[in-house]
Amino acid sequence: LTRHLTQPARIDEEEVEIDQRRLPTDYDPANFDPTEHRGPPSERVWRLVDEISGLTLIEAAELSRIMIKKLGMKEPPVVAVMKPGAATSSTGVGTKAAKEEEKKKPEKTAFELRMESYEAASKLKVIKEIRSFTELGLKEAKDLVEKCPAVLKTGVSKEEAEKIIEKMKAVGANVIME
Repeated sequence: LTRHLTQPARIDEEEVEIDQRRLPTDYDPANFDPTEHRGPPSERVWRLVDEISGLTLIEAAELSRIMIKKLGMKEPPVVAVMKPGAATSSTGVGTKAAKEEEKKKPEKTAFELRMESYEAASKLKVIKEIRSFTELGLKEAKDLVEKCPAVLKTGVSKEEAEKIIEKMKAVGANVIME
């Protein structure tokens, strides 16, 4: 096993915090690489690397728990893990399985209507229109309009929802179907 001590350390697209007091005199932010001025890792670092790589999973978990406490962290850092096969749909592999899965999903039949906004000048028209397709009284319809965005109606068929959206758009309200 050969260690390349002459090569600079590799940086993964992360931003490196630079201590301004330790910068070389020829510092130019346009082309300065702080890793270039580092020396090779010390023998102590290599010993630690060898020791840590020889730990079992249980020992590594204990080390992690202790380090989290010692560093004052409240919880371990979050590591993102993709499910197996999650990236296959973009590569073209597994598209047949993805299509079959889409076919298995039942088509949504009941929708929810949500009013996002309305024109202030047509507030009365909006309240009257809401009362026409709901069983709300005048006060309840007014309260519903005033707490916009709000759910107008749930469990609506697609055809009925589209009709209501058209009517609401005509009186100056913006309604969406979810």
